[in-house]
Amino acid sequence: MPVVNRPTRRTATPAGTRRTARLAASFAVLLTAAVGCAPQDDTGSSSGSGSGAGKSSAAPPTAAACAKDKLATQTPGKLTVGTDKPAYAPWFQDDDPASGKGFESAVAYALAERLGYGRADVVWQTVPFNTAVAPGAKKFDLDVNQISVSDERRRAVDFSSGYYDVRQAVIALKDSPAAKARSAADLKHVKLGAQVGTTSLDVVNDVIRPDRAPAVFQKNDYAKTALKNGQVEAIVVDLPTAFYITSAEVQDARIVGQFAGTGDKPEQFGFVLDKGSRLTSCVSGAVDSLRKDGTLARLEKKWLSEAADAPVLK
Repeated sequence: MPVVNRPTRRTATPAGTRRTARLAASFAVLLTAAVGCAPQDDTGSSSGSGSGAGKSSAAPPTAAACAKDKLATQTPGKLTVGTDKPAYAPWFQDDDPASGKGFESAVAYALAERLGYGRADVVWQTVPFNTAVAPGAKKFDLDVNQISVSDERRRAVDFSSGYYDVRQAVIALKDSPAAKARSAADLKHVKLGAQVGTTSLDVVNDVIRPDRAPAVFQKNDYAKTALKNGQVEAIVVDLPTAFYITSAEVQDARIVGQFAGTGDKPEQFGFVLDKGSRLTSCVSGAVDSLRKDGTLARLEKKWLSEAADAPVLK
């Protein structure tokens, strides 16, 4: 960039500039508080939210380090966000991540704003689910696609603090014997299906443990089609997706039940970042601030309110 000689005479500071400076200072105070409590895992990658995540002895980033002009994004001044296609409701609406409608779209824009990026500064990129969590350099700054934080995935990628606590649920056609299941044992002889690489498939294999191999699909769309066509008797998806599928897409299906969380902390969705990304701590700090000031709760109430309680499968 060429060096431009600036005049040295003093000029009055416009009122708009003073207002912008005050807003930036206010945000710096909030982000300082947030990153000060951002949890870190033992390898320095952020994980989970305040619920039982490990903490690193490394000092949290300062607000200055998380300023927009200090963030090492793919494109300077822009925040590149990845997600899969189709982008499913209720996480996104009308297969349009850039709309700001749907829980994950709204959370992504709230996060971007917290980091200093305007709506026009957010660039969406199509990233298949498995590509997002695979080892290797990423072409996005962060990815949002209902991806659960796990120790296994942390070997390949970084995760932000969790932005949503999730449970898995079982869907079956209303007239199917599987619809009468009341426990994991009742599903043992059922032909089940789930999306590849997901915690939904983990629940099938590790919790239900069916006596025959489950059908594995590249996308939930394929799993829904298989359910409607009778190729599988039931599928496992996250609970909000289950409510959307049964209310808007496969109306002759019902939610059989949900699985209670296991372990000392809930399953959580987190933003995915490149392994060792310099953005991870700042993104986690922003997520923590969104949780602390109630933004995440408000967005969850707005976009996921239909995900009411379902029977718990024992």
